[in-house]
Amino acid sequence: MSVENPVERYLRTDRMPHIWCPGCGIGTTVNCFTRAIDESGIPMDRLAVVSGIGCTGRVAGYMHVDSFHTTHGRAIPFATGLKLAAPDVKVVVYSGDGDLFAIGGNHFIHAARRNLDMTVICVNNLTYGMTGGQLTPTTPEEAIASTMPYGNFEHPFNLPYLAESCGAVYVARWTTYHVTQIKKSMKEALLKKGFSFIEIISPCPTLYGRRNRIGDSLDEMKTYKTRSQIKNGADTKSVDLGMGGPIVVGKFVDRERITYQDAMEAFYTRKLGDRYARASH
Repeated sequence: MSVENPVERYLRTDRMPHIWCPGCGIGTTVNCFTRAIDESGIPMDRLAVVSGIGCTGRVAGYMHVDSFHTTHGRAIPFATGLKLAAPDVKVVVYSGDGDLFAIGGNHFIHAARRNLDMTVICVNNLTYGMTGGQLTPTTPEEAIASTMPYGNFEHPFNLPYLAESCGAVYVARWTTYHVTQIKKSMKEALLKKGFSFIEIISPCPTLYGRRNRIGDSLDEMKTYKTRSQIKNGADTKSVDLGMGGPIVVGKFVDRERITYQDAMEAFYTRKLGDRYARASH
């Protein structure tokens, strides 16, 4: 008697096998995501996944829900329009560090500032994996990339700090070693009202790991195990990533703010009174 894998109902299994390299951590995050959906109780027809361009951008194509594979850096604007048009749908943006924080960085900043009701999951492999291993805004100082062959001298973004300072109501960071914690954070983010953000540090053995002599994916997972320090509630200013230093992980922010849509409705109800309230319903 065959037993169905509980994650299969959330995946387009006809599109398997996936395109990700052996040892890539993106598939691990998707496994966690399917289990978080299952535990959250969100109906599949009330969930939408929006991705940009890049290795992680292919996630949308494998999810058996309404999904959108959008243009480079524009996943959040697409998701914003979707959420405002269908406010009862839970919208998840699932993309990589280059897509979300290089060409898409400005969109992230303003979505967090507005507290749009969506969840953003960033699989951070510290490089542009799909296009040749170029420098991204999260590549650590001294790391080697195709566009920094002698080592990176640019200071990278501290993504949890960026998210919190811009207004996100939920902020967490884990590595692909922390599968139980990822699933729990994803479930919490899915059920949180407002702009939630999860960063997942993930191996790219084909490009980042090889260039920086980290070893294969198993070696990188061992590195995550030994270097990670769980500090729930840590000051996000202190969780910068370095080339060989600690990787501070945990749930850093969990707070309440009025969402964009609720603020808009409250404002126009106050300004226009019953006329707006009747029109909006």
